[in-house]
Amino acid sequence: MFKRSPISLPMMQISFGIMLGYWWTSLLFLRPLDDGLIIEKLTEILVLISLVSAGIKIDTPWSWQLWRPTARLLLITMPVCIFAMAVLGYYTFSLTVGAAVLLGAILAPTDPVLAASVQVGPPNTGGEDTTRLTLTSEAGLNDGLAFPFVYLAIKIAEAHSEGNRFTGELLWSWFTHDVLWQIGAGVIVGVVVGKLLAQVVFSKRGADSTISQGYMVIALTLITYGAAEYIQSYGFIAVFVAAFVFRRSEFDHDYHKKLHNFAEQSEGLMMSFMIVTLGILLGQELRIGVEIPWQVYMVSFIFLLLIRPIGGLIALSGLDMQRTEKYAVSALGIRGIGTLYYLSYALNQGYFNDEDATKLWIVASIIILVSIFVHGLSAPWLLNMTPDKSDK
Repeated sequence: MFKRSPISLPMMQISFGIMLGYWWTSLLFLRPLDDGLIIEKLTEILVLISLVSAGIKIDTPWSWQLWRPTARLLLITMPVCIFAMAVLGYYTFSLTVGAAVLLGAILAPTDPVLAASVQVGPPNTGGEDTTRLTLTSEAGLNDGLAFPFVYLAIKIAEAHSEGNRFTGELLWSWFTHDVLWQIGAGVIVGVVVGKLLAQVVFSKRGADSTISQGYMVIALTLITYGAAEYIQSYGFIAVFVAAFVFRRSEFDHDYHKKLHNFAEQSEGLMMSFMIVTLGILLGQELRIGVEIPWQVYMVSFIFLLLIRPIGGLIALSGLDMQRTEKYAVSALGIRGIGTLYYLSYALNQGYFNDEDATKLWIVASIIILVSIFVHGLSAPWLLNMTPDKSDK
């Protein structure tokens, strides 16, 4: 019914959830502060599956020239968004320093789940333009690269809760372990596991690729994630890299399309559940009269319509990209399930007080809601402005 309209599936799902939560008050649902562990695990699995899906479907090989826009978004735009939101959180919502840094960290990464509609198509379908490639690779990598800043927020909150100062020694420990070691080790694990699993699937014995794509999605996800977590590195980075490396082996094989289809269907099913659940949460909060300050909506629009686009344009300046491509990439910084995962994970560590936790959940939920509608309505228009690969 809505195929030719600007109404997206997440828009319909969260609207349905809000109506369900508002009028069906007896319905049991997850409470963010009480059921944080359940929310963390559900969103964690969903993000992992979406990372496999994103890594498998990228046709474009790795090269600095082609992936330079992605690198700039990760190294420039992400820190800009984290710093700007931390400042807004501290001064607008009176958050503690740790909670303000956490607000910036959970909102900085774009979402690989809700951003599927603006990403590249299935494997070997061609037509990967710069805009879609950049949005896909950014969403695949920045979910892992946001983790160091989440850990920084946790360490600050931990020091504050124990009555200690966040010293230079703690900062150095964070940089060497949480930044250098965990990122580097995550990349190495992803490369190794991706190559090993490709050898198993595409060996002479498995040349017909009789291994079920469902089993392979599970194996690629859990083996990589488990190995990365075992050596204390970032599993999100490892999973995306493993899926991408796996795809580069036997690049044109039809098995990659089957693998992607299974991952995409699983991702879509879990996404529907999480988006409707978020809608139910918002609907029931509206029903019981929870007041949402106007500052929350103001900050949401400032972040989505000013901070992210300006940060993106700064990062992409000077690159050989058309102006419309830069606008589209900068504007389509979709926020979603990844934000919920990072927030629940951080709060489950037990170092943030309930007042800060409540504020963080309200701000994060409203920004996701606004992002679903703003980006859902603007994405078709922005992508139509960008040239196809065949036009270049």
